[in-house]
Amino acid sequence: MKIEHIAMYVKDIEQVRDFFVKYLDGKSNDGYHNPQTDFRSYFISFDNGARLEIMNKPDLVDEEKSLNRTGFIHIAFSVGSKDRVNELTQLLQNDGYHVVSGPRTTGDGYYESCVVVVEGNQIEITV
Repeated sequence: MKIEHIAMYVKDIEQVRDFFVKYLDGKSNDGYHNPQTDFRSYFISFDNGARLEIMNKPDLVDEEKSLNRTGFIHIAFSVGSKDRVNELTQLLQNDGYHVVSGPRTTGDGYYESCVVVVEGNQIEITV
């Protein structure tokens, strides 16, 4: 069994789509729009077959996202090397995103950084 895709609702679907394409080499489909409900979505595919669905619809509730909460907390992206973790983390920081931790080697042996990116959501960048 495998996870087919992960989905997230977002306020600014175009901005979020652009983020995953620009920084994480995602490939976006042309999108879907249901004119009756004004639901919109994009599927973003990554090299290994993983997919992220970003969605939007009217009247979403967007409460503050504490980093210390229950539920899904981050999406991890493997970028292949420590150098690439460092480069991407620095690029995101230079572009105004908040680096929460790292780059560093964690107690369980991962080399990673954690960055708050689109709409207060966190990604982990790892080897």
